[in-house]
Amino acid sequence: MPSIIIIGAGFGGLGMAIELQRNGFREFTILERAGDLGGVWRENTYPGAACDVPSPLYSFSKEPKPEWRQRYSGREDIWEYMRGVAERHGLLKSIEFGAEVVECEFEDESGRWTVRTADGSARTADVLISAVGQLSRPAMPAIAGIERFAGDSFHSALWDHGVELAGKRVACIGTGASAIQYVPEIQPKVERLTLFQRTAAWVLPKFDTDYKPVHQRVLLHVPGLPAAERFWWWGIGETVALGLVEFPGIVRVVSGIAQRHLEEQVTDPVLRAKLTPDYPIGCKRGLFSNDYYPALTEPNVRVETTAISEIVPEGVRTADGVVHEVDVIIYGTGFKGTEFLWPMKIRGRGGRTLADEWADGAHAHLGITVPHFPNMFLVYGPNTNLGVGSIIYMIESQARYIRHAVQVLGEHPGHTLEVKARTERAFNTALQERLAKTPWNFCTSWYRTASGRITNNWPGTTRSYRRRTRKVRLTDFELTRTP
Repeated sequence: MPSIIIIGAGFGGLGMAIELQRNGFREFTILERAGDLGGVWRENTYPGAACDVPSPLYSFSKEPKPEWRQRYSGREDIWEYMRGVAERHGLLKSIEFGAEVVECEFEDESGRWTVRTADGSARTADVLISAVGQLSRPAMPAIAGIERFAGDSFHSALWDHGVELAGKRVACIGTGASAIQYVPEIQPKVERLTLFQRTAAWVLPKFDTDYKPVHQRVLLHVPGLPAAERFWWWGIGETVALGLVEFPGIVRVVSGIAQRHLEEQVTDPVLRAKLTPDYPIGCKRGLFSNDYYPALTEPNVRVETTAISEIVPEGVRTADGVVHEVDVIIYGTGFKGTEFLWPMKIRGRGGRTLADEWADGAHAHLGITVPHFPNMFLVYGPNTNLGVGSIIYMIESQARYIRHAVQVLGEHPGHTLEVKARTERAFNTALQERLAKTPWNFCTSWYRTASGRITNNWPGTTRSYRRRTRKVRLTDFELTRTP
C-alpha cells in the first residue's frame, strides 16, 4: 500500500484524507504548518468573517450538518464543523502540526518523494499530495511608504485584535470579499471610516436567514431533506455558471438584480455613481451583502475613489495631494492567488523545478497533475477555483480522482504514475480557449497573472468538472517501473 504525505489541513487536506480512509488507505500523514487545522477558516478572524456559499452546499456531501445556525455560516461555525469532521474520522492523530513544508524532491532512483520541513527534518513517501489552497498568502499593495505610517496597520487576513478601533479614524484600503464583511461590523464603532476604493464591486443581495430549531429538527428527522436542500443550492449555482460561457442572458439577469440592489440601498446619486462598477459582472468575484451599502451611507463614512499615491506617517495621501489623516489602516487587499505552492520548492524528475515549469503561469491536467512530477497530485490546483458554486464540491471530485490514482499505484507496486506532457498540453490549450470566452478577460483581478493568463478559474459547471474527473484514464499517464 503506497505511503502518502498530504500538505495542508484545511478543507482540501481533510477531504483528501477522508476519501483515502474510506477506501482503505490509512498510511498517510498530514503536514500542517500551523498549530491547528482549518486553513483559511482558522486564519481569517476579522469581524464578520463568513462564507458566501450556503452552508448545506459548503460542506462535505457525506458529512451533512442539519444543525447549521445560519444559511450562510460564520467562520466559527465552519471551523467547528471542520474540527468535528476531523474528530469523527480520527484524523487528528494523522496530522503533524507545526510542520511547515519548505521543500519537496522526487528521487529518480527510488521513485519516492522526500519532504523537508522548516525544522530541518525530512520525511519520505510514495505519493505527495498538496492541499495548500489558493488563498493562503495575504497580498499587500504596492504603495510607497507603507512602512512609514505612524499608527497601527494590518492586513485583514492577519487581523490585529489588540488594536482598539472604537473612536478611531480608520482607513480601509480595498473593497473585496473581506472588506464588504468587516466594514459594516466596524463602521458603528469608529469615529470616521474612509474607504479607499480603486474598483467598485458588483454586490448582490445575500438571501441569508437564521435556521430556527424547528428547521433543524425537520432536516434532522426527514430522510432525504438535507440532500434535497443541498441539491437546490447546487442547481442555482450551476445555472448561474452556465451564464459565464454558454448563456450570457443569465448573467444579464444577475446584473439586473445587483443594479437594483444598489439603487434600493443607495439613494444618493453621487455615492451610487462611485459604487457602480465599470466592468461586466462576473469579471471579478461576485460579492454578497445586505449591510455593506447601508454602512457606506452612514455620516461617518467617506468613499474615496481618488488613487492613493503614498502612505505618510499621518495617513494616506491621494493623487490630488490631499492627506487623509487616520489612526489605523486596514489593508483588505486580498491574496497572492496566482503564486501556487509558493514558497515551497518542488523538484520533480531529473531535478526539474515546478517554479520553472510554471514560469508563465501555473497549469496542470485537470488542475491535478503536472508532467515530470510523478506521483504528485494537487487539490485545489490551477484552474479549479469557481466563479460560482462550492469549492468543497470541486475538492471532493479531485479527492476521488487522486484516490483512484493511488489505487492504481497500489496495484502496481514499485511504479510511478506521471501525466503525459501532450495530454496536459492538449487539456490546457482547450481550457484557455474556453476561458477566452468568459467575462474574466475584461478586467484585472486575482484570477489572472501579470501577463493576463487566467490560472485560477474553471470555465464551466462543477458537474462538467466532476464528469471529467470521474475516473483516471490510464491512457493519459505513463506508468513506469522505478529502477
